[in-house]
Order: sequence, then C-alpha cells, then structure tokens
Amino acid sequence: MFVFPAIDRIVYGQSAAQGLRIEAERLNKNRVFLIVSGTMNRSTDEVAQVRNALGSRYAGVYDRIASHAPRDDVLDAAHAARTANADLIVTFGGGSVTDAGKMVRLCLRHDISDLDRFDAFRVVINPDGTGYAPDYEGPTVDQIAIPTTLSAGEFHAEAGCTDHRSKVKHAYRHPALIPRVIILDPLSTVHTPLWVWLSTGVRAVDHAAEGLSSQFSNPLSDASFLQALRLLSQALPRVKSDPTDMDARLDCQFAIWLAMAGRMAGAKMGASHAIGHVLGGTCGVPHGYTSCIMLSHVLRYNRSANADRQRLIAEAMGRPGDEAPDVIAQFVADLGLPTRLVQVGVEREQFAAISDRTMREIWLHANPRKISHPGQLLEILAAAA
Repeated sequence: MFVFPAIDRIVYGQSAAQGLRIEAERLNKNRVFLIVSGTMNRSTDEVAQVRNALGSRYAGVYDRIASHAPRDDVLDAAHAARTANADLIVTFGGGSVTDAGKMVRLCLRHDISDLDRFDAFRVVINPDGTGYAPDYEGPTVDQIAIPTTLSAGEFHAEAGCTDHRSKVKHAYRHPALIPRVIILDPLSTVHTPLWVWLSTGVRAVDHAAEGLSSQFSNPLSDASFLQALRLLSQALPRVKSDPTDMDARLDCQFAIWLAMAGRMAGAKMGASHAIGHVLGGTCGVPHGYTSCIMLSHVLRYNRSANADRQRLIAEAMGRPGDEAPDVIAQFVADLGLPTRLVQVGVEREQFAAISDRTMREIWLHANPRKISHPGQLLEILAAAA
C-alpha cells in the first residue's frame, strides 16, 4: 500500500527565507515560531535572514534542542511556543530539531506539560514484535521544515523523542505529525559540519539499502531506492571533495526525498534502523554515525536471506558484482566516517542492554532474516565492535 503523506508542497529552487515568507503568507499564518539549530543561530546569519523575511509574522525562537530530542527540551520549546501563541511551527536544522517540532505540536494539541504525559502517546513494541500505536487526535498547528542535514525525518509522519531518565528513545506516530511544507535549500546547508552532512547522507543510504533489500519491496519502491542510491553514491563524494558544490548538495536532497518515497510505497526497514535507534537514544551516538557503522554488518548478517536483493545495491552504487556489505563499508570509509562501534565510544559492556532494548524496536521485526532473541543481535554487535 502506498500512503500519500499530508504534505502540501516540497519547495526547492529558492532561498529558505524567500520560500518561508511565501508559504507563511499562503497559509495565512501570523504567529510563526521558529525551532532552530543552536549552533546555526549563534554562529551564522541564516536564522536572522529567515526572521527578517517573516517580518511582523515572526513570533519567537527556541534554539536549545539537544541531540535525539529529549523530552525536557521539547517541553521547554512547547512552553515558549504556547506563550507566543504560535499558529505555525518552523523547524530549521537537523533531524533532532525536526522531530522536536513535531513533538512540540503534539504538546500544544494535548496540553502536555510534564515528562510523564508523553507516555500516553508513544508507540509500544513488545520483544515478540507485537504492540500498538495509541489512537489520538493529531496536531492542529502546522509545521514547515527547512532541513539542514540528510536524515530525512521531515518526510516521515513519525517522531523520535528521548526520555533522558531511562535513556530510551521512543517513537510517536500520527499522519498529521508530518510537516505540511518542506523547503529544500542547499545554500542553507553549507554551515552544517561536513561530518554531519556526510554521515546523515549515509543514513539516507541506509533508508534506500534496507528498503531495497526488504522482503516488502515492490517495483515502485525499487525505482525510488535505486535512484536514491545512484544519486547518493555520486553526490556525497562530490560534496566531500567540494563542500561549495550546490548542485551536489541539491542532488543529495533529492535523493533523500526519493528514499522516503520508497518507504511510503510500503517497503520496510530492518535491523540497521532498529539498532541505530537504540544506539542514538541510549548511547548518544549521532543519527548518521549509527548507519555508518551498522548498515554493512546488518547486510552481511542478512545475506543468506536476500543476496539477490543486495546485488541491486552494489549495482546502483556503481560496483556490479561486488558484495553490498563491502561496497557500503568502503563507501563509508572513503567518506572518512567511522565504521566500528568503538570509534563512537560504544563498548562491549553495553551490548547486552542495547540488544534487549532493540528487541522492542518495530523495524527489528521486519528484518529479512528473522531475529527472535537478543543473542542474534549480540552477534551483529560483536561484528561491528
């Protein structure tokens, strides 16, 4: 089943400031609240340009969202947006900022004002793969997303939000969580640290590779994933070579759009996404790094179940006949990114807890090679150590 998302427009070919001004006017929004990257706000004029373009429509800004969107940061941002009487949330930053915007809108809709109230809305997955997503009314305040990384959360009707007390990142899902407008402006991404841009680009490779090798793939999702891999395998090295190459940056942005379109067509993710979700919330590993490290090892583990599908990955990335895990590992290494857990501070002593928590991740139970107990995850983690 293809799920058409509740996105009005995907804007490209104009600056972030100009695009936002036009869209705020079109939507008739007069109390525009910005949730932005703190580093970008303090060290560049990008946020100031957006604020100035809004003029009297500007209502306020929050720039203190930490990685993986902690609940307490979301509550602070929601309080600020509520006080500003926001009628539009604009997120300008990476994946954590985008997710925080979704969660702030949920807080505004349901008057969430304490840490424990989040639990009523989170997706619950049991170790055997059963579970449920609560039924609730979706946000009524719209969101415009201006992404500065390649994590692609802006194309997804789900948010991740971390309970810092338990160090667990929970998923929240509702069709109305997805931003109404997405603005892709490569020029606004030049301030993103290169390692963040490249590693979140590998996250997008992960979307496409796990989707393409999924047993739930179909001709429509295949077309999207294959073109996403072709673009990313060429454009990411071009950006590494020349960070000012705007055409390459825009190709990367088109690629993540394609990768997420494949997911909308019904293909599912697997163990790389599941483990990565836990590595982020529990161990504090950045979004992109989780894919840099785990994807090749998960593909190698799954090879007995989907070798024919994995061949498509290698072909799309320009290396027909090679093994997909080797292609991915070399690609990541050539970008100068980490390929082992020890490089990001994850030690073997943490593997048991990571494995137990990963059993409660929804994508684990869609992995092509069935994983039914934590010992199988320990095997993958040991290979990635």
